[in-house]
Amino acid sequence: MRLVAFDFDGTLSDSEMTVLLGEREGVAERMQDITDRAMNDELSYAESLRERASLLDGLSEEDAEDAFGEVRLRPGAAELIARLREAGHHVAILTGGFERGVERALEREGVEVDTVVANRLPIEGGRLTGEVEGPLITGTKDDALESLAADLDVPLSRTIAVGDGANDLPMLEVAGLSIGYLPKDAVRPSCDVVVASMHRLGKVLEGYNVVRREDE
Repeated sequence: MRLVAFDFDGTLSDSEMTVLLGEREGVAERMQDITDRAMNDELSYAESLRERASLLDGLSEEDAEDAFGEVRLRPGAAELIARLREAGHHVAILTGGFERGVERALEREGVEVDTVVANRLPIEGGRLTGEVEGPLITGTKDDALESLAADLDVPLSRTIAVGDGANDLPMLEVAGLSIGYLPKDAVRPSCDVVVASMHRLGKVLEGYNVVRREDE
């Protein structure tokens, strides 16, 4: 068994949750600017996430749920997750994004993963508070990957990390195999392999004997 850990926004999904939420509050452009600065390592992830969450103060729970309902997996992502699990691997999503958006996207495609480590947007009185809580605000993805690997008794040499942005760097740097999915310039040097589609990612994993060839 291997542990395969995916980032979500920008990797498994081409949706950006905070931007979808920001569209409901009329702050999407400000959200995108903060996101871009963070992903290019110009702003710490914790700072960027708290800034983005603060812009959502007062957004209704109904509007938030509608936004999460727009989150989509990339073409081929559900099939690849299913192939990995069928091969006996533990599939995890480690994201600074939000649990509810991940859940909705997986539910839409009828696919499950083994572990989701994500953040949450608290709600009071039917509206977002502008706060954010969860393990991946100040916590880093290397700690999350190492902790999960230890729980599963999987050596780090048998872990695979797939990500695209600066907040993925910690897990990419400690994983046995580091794969960049359309990685940002600051991330590319830390990747063993770079891919631009789920189809190509599947071929790479076939090459490493992680999944069987689809024509077998």
